[in-house]
Amino acid sequence: MSFGYIGDTFTSVKQQVKNKGILTTQESFDLERQGFLGGSLELIAESNPSGVNTVDFTDIKENVYDVHFVTLKIALNGAGSVNMQFFESGVLETGSVYQYAYQNGQATGTFSETKSTAGTRLFATRIGANGDTRSAYNYLYNLGNSSKYSFQNMQGVSVNTGTTACDMRFGGGALTQASTVDGIRFTETSGQLLTGTIKLYGVKQ
Repeated sequence: MSFGYIGDTFTSVKQQVKNKGILTTQESFDLERQGFLGGSLELIAESNPSGVNTVDFTDIKENVYDVHFVTLKIALNGAGSVNMQFFESGVLETGSVYQYAYQNGQATGTFSETKSTAGTRLFATRIGANGDTRSAYNYLYNLGNSSKYSFQNMQGVSVNTGTTACDMRFGGGALTQASTVDGIRFTETSGQLLTGTIKLYGVKQ
């Protein structure tokens, strides 16, 4: 089926309206149903934790999407940041096989680095104090490709509820072993509890 034509293109009747790339209502419906229209993101999973330490996404459509997109808006009941670990073929990877490099900044003008070549997780948000809301987004690449490393790009911000000072973090990391990642865990490794919203999307190519 062709799309974007107004007028009769299938009979000998001369088309009265030139093609201007305009979709009919039916064509728009058909394209949206086939996944080609209606936005470049598909919501795969959403969690709204309330006072829990761990959130797992175990159905991430890694065989469909090369790129995933995660948004977080999370408060913790103590100082810390939300961390991210990957499931490889159903098994959570907690070994020292994550590498990352992040730049941290504060509105007061203080800057620092967070980095490791042998980490046990990636960071999904900026660090914050008790009750601070941490908002961040993460792009994840190659999760379902068993012959490639899985990569992360992230950017996050937190606002200190007591001083309204803003802190930011940006950077990225990788799971430095080729594997099929079929799940993601979000947690705070020192035991703090998560409250808020985490959404996982697939990015249409």
